[in-house]
Amino acid sequence: MAISTVTKNPHIITEIPGPKARALVERDHKVITRTYGRPYPFVMQKGRGVEVWDVDGNRFLDFVAGIAVANTGHNHPKVVAAIKDAADSFIHISSDYYHEKMARLGERLNDIAPFEEDAMVVLTNSGTESVEGALKLARYVTGRPRFIGFYGGFHGRTMGSLAFTGSKPIQQQGNFPTMPGVTHIPYPNPYRPMFAGEDQGQAVIDYLENVVFATAVPAQEVAAILVEALQGEGGYVVPPAGFFPKLRELCDKYGILLIVDEVQSGIGRTGKMFAIEHFGVEPDIVTSAKGLGSGMPIGAVIARKSIMEKWPMSAHGNTYGGNPIACASALATLDLVEGEYMDNAAKMGEYLMGELRKMADKYPVIGEVRGRGLMIGIELVEDRTTKKPAKKFANEMLMRGFQNGILLMTCGVSTLRLMPPLMLDKEKADEALALIDQTFAEVSQALA
Repeated sequence: MAISTVTKNPHIITEIPGPKARALVERDHKVITRTYGRPYPFVMQKGRGVEVWDVDGNRFLDFVAGIAVANTGHNHPKVVAAIKDAADSFIHISSDYYHEKMARLGERLNDIAPFEEDAMVVLTNSGTESVEGALKLARYVTGRPRFIGFYGGFHGRTMGSLAFTGSKPIQQQGNFPTMPGVTHIPYPNPYRPMFAGEDQGQAVIDYLENVVFATAVPAQEVAAILVEALQGEGGYVVPPAGFFPKLRELCDKYGILLIVDEVQSGIGRTGKMFAIEHFGVEPDIVTSAKGLGSGMPIGAVIARKSIMEKWPMSAHGNTYGGNPIACASALATLDLVEGEYMDNAAKMGEYLMGELRKMADKYPVIGEVRGRGLMIGIELVEDRTTKKPAKKFANEMLMRGFQNGILLMTCGVSTLRLMPPLMLDKEKADEALALIDQTFAEVSQALA
């Protein structure tokens, strides 16, 4: 099972994976489902900041951050202290009752909500649960049965959110029918345009209004449009600047709610608290999770008060939503993100993308470097003219990167995604760039 090659990283002290890691993977395979999408056998022992160690003592740079979850870094002392303090008081009370941290987190989410109107929230345990709540709310308050989603989107794997998820066929395979009433349209992708013309954002709006609404889906039956501010699993795609203002106008024209999924892109990751703020548009409902709790399972449906207050008592709820330990972690996380790390994400993201674009001069397999803040995609292509995806190269980058001491993931068909903790400093960024450069060189040689 060992897959190690010669590495220049002095922090890699055993073959990869090492003997303890191999033994634990063998134990895991006997009892844990294989459905988890594990790209390589990293077995974590501990983490601090952007560094993680496996059970054999090998140290890696974590540019995955638990899939954009560990925004404050692994085991930030202020987050750990908040969790311990909360646990000393009480571990659980259901959302049928009240506690101060739950109210305080609601106040904080109201403060940071990306719209001027006051917000109300439903606290959840995950991103997919946040999406489910947003969908139920939109249906309830509008009385409409239909929705619009986007190809390439990822919103979760429960049956309502799964109906919108369209980034890989395997995610829906064997689960039909999901929630009915969802119509998918293209997400505006400037690098891989699906429509003629320069303005892909306007083209998508025209297609929705003049084709979808004109021929198949009555606009007056659409409750909401669910969309990622930056498309995550679909390839870390940044839409054109004018797309969201035009989408907002279209929603207003037809009385459709705009739900923005910020599960992966929110809580400072793009250099703003929510990625939709880059586009100057106010949504009606926002879904949040991942980075909100620095690793504790917590999410939120954040909606305009005029919408949320239409939900009567017992129309929606859960047992663990607003868990006191998760709320404490989220409050500490927001303090850190607002106080320093959001601005750092913008600064370090600009630096990383600048250096990666220089790296593209050395490696023609790099078709495009894109992103906002520390949500960065490196699209790999076999040929820059045809833009044929270099899927094999992308997969090999994961394995070689792991061997070299950096954790990476892909998205889309052949895009490397970088999503390190927001507290990344220049020293660790430069170390990561060197490891990525080394990995590009090795994979280029191996596949030549």
